[in-house]
Amino acid sequence: MQTSNTDKALPPPFYRPDPLVPILFISLIFFMTFLARVMFSPLMPSIETEMNLSHAQAGSMFLIMSIGYFFALAGSGFISARIFHRFTIAAAASGAGMGLLLVSVSHEYWQLQASIFILGMAAGTYLPSGITSLTNMVDARNWGKAVSIHEMAPNLAFVTAPVIAQFFLYFTWRTMPAATGAVCLLLGASFAIWGKGGDFPGKPPGVEAIRDLAATRAFWLMVLLFAVAISSTMGLYTMLPLYLIKELEVSQGFANSLVALSRLPGVAMALAAGWAVDRFGPRRTIILMLGLTGMATIGIGVCKDPGLATGLIIAQAGLSTGYFPAGFALLSAIAPAKHRNVAISLAIPLAFVYGGGIAPAIIGITGDAGSFAAGIVLVGVLICLGAILPIFFKN
Repeated sequence: MQTSNTDKALPPPFYRPDPLVPILFISLIFFMTFLARVMFSPLMPSIETEMNLSHAQAGSMFLIMSIGYFFALAGSGFISARIFHRFTIAAAASGAGMGLLLVSVSHEYWQLQASIFILGMAAGTYLPSGITSLTNMVDARNWGKAVSIHEMAPNLAFVTAPVIAQFFLYFTWRTMPAATGAVCLLLGASFAIWGKGGDFPGKPPGVEAIRDLAATRAFWLMVLLFAVAISSTMGLYTMLPLYLIKELEVSQGFANSLVALSRLPGVAMALAAGWAVDRFGPRRTIILMLGLTGMATIGIGVCKDPGLATGLIIAQAGLSTGYFPAGFALLSAIAPAKHRNVAISLAIPLAFVYGGGIAPAIIGITGDAGSFAAGIVLVGVLICLGAILPIFFKN
């Protein structure tokens, strides 16, 4: 039987070694750079004790990291335009490794601040190049599936960070950033040599791209959506062990185990959300996921019983991951192809300043004032309000 030209033009099956293997390699880089940032949540009680930090100072560490992340992410287009997306991904892993090694030898608060800032900057260069390389490998109709595989990386990092931390805490908290930093350096070098995908330059955020995106209402709505979504995952995650230990008075081992356990459903949720995006569309998926996540977050702050709080924490963690495949798919869809990496490099850092920096700082400040729960409830209310935003997108 003859094959038509149209049949020949059909994209290859999604689950073939190429592009699946390169997608998995890129996702591994994302896992390590994300682990590099979230490991400080389970380590923070020990860091607080050794370095005599207040809850507000502990929360401010994540704000400092988010500021470094903001500057690097916003300028990542200039880097990828010169060294291509592939080497930008490799540089992000290597830079994160160097930042972690500096953290491991920091003994003064200012040294820790500087090292955390460098770590945030290094990790910040990854995402636009990673997402752009990923979506360039597959047909647009498979973006939801590809992004959902990619989004398993942060969910696995959320799960494994407390478990790995509990092991390293038998020695000293410094051994975890040292060991993880060494692995990041090795991965960065390996990807530079053997990695595939991203062999094309990025587009720096020039005047035309910034003007086009800034004039698009949908872009600013996406910034707000990502801000509340990040606060529901990384923002809450970073301060949750302190809340459990200091306010609900559970042990550090139990807190880290619970935080790790709570992230297991998120791995499956990321995959399910990817298929939901392809089946029902990103807007409906976002409304449902953010609405349920916000209510669960409020429940965590209101509940004072450790047993009931455990169930709410597990439910909230699973639900919160459902946003991101939909969010990245929608952001990729609203941005012109030529501005896609610029849209990511502008939207995510703006969102991360609140979600990954200001939100945990607020929780830390309310913790010093006597109630971590008040900050958690406030974050949850804002997430619920975010669930309303998708109705303002044009069809």
